[in-house]
Amino acid sequence: MTGIYIQYIYESEPDHRRQYVFVFNHIAYLDIPFLMKAIRKQHFRVLGKAEMATIPIFGFLYRNTVVLVDRSNAQKRAKSVLQLKSVLRKGISIVISPEGTFNITHQPLKEFYDGAFRIAIETQTPVKPILFLDAYDRNNYKNLFSLTPGKARIVYLDEVPVEGMSLKDVTTLKDTVYKIMEEKLIEYKASWIKTIPKNS
Repeated sequence: MTGIYIQYIYESEPDHRRQYVFVFNHIAYLDIPFLMKAIRKQHFRVLGKAEMATIPIFGFLYRNTVVLVDRSNAQKRAKSVLQLKSVLRKGISIVISPEGTFNITHQPLKEFYDGAFRIAIETQTPVKPILFLDAYDRNNYKNLFSLTPGKARIVYLDEVPVEGMSLKDVTTLKDTVYKIMEEKLIEYKASWIKTIPKNS
């Protein structure tokens, strides 16, 4: 109906019998619907911002597919993390945007938060990065109601193992995943990138 068609690019296909901490680049309102397509063969739950649940129509779908987190309240943030760990212990994958919110920097990625990587290490669950290359062009963060027909590429990158890591390795894991995703977004020429980082 929207004229948007998905193209899957498997640099490394997920094993649908396993569970992962999926991480993705957050650039558009369509990221959540794209996630429904990207990870449709696995059981999973998404960590999402509570305020997004108030958006008409979209909010209904959002509330029924995510673990909501209220970032303004430390107690509620902690409760959401416990929920995600519980989900992983049940053999269900989780999905987190390590950027926390939309990337409006015109860099490949915003700075990552620790949460996804801390949970991955604490539960010894591998990290599986996914890239949304065209979501910015189809319906970006500037306007929820501006849909543009065209392709939407989803790229599945190699998983990053966490076996043997401890909490002192959170920064190392975070930086490793960040670099992998940043380099691939540049390689695939993501359209929002206006400045290439000097270390890339």
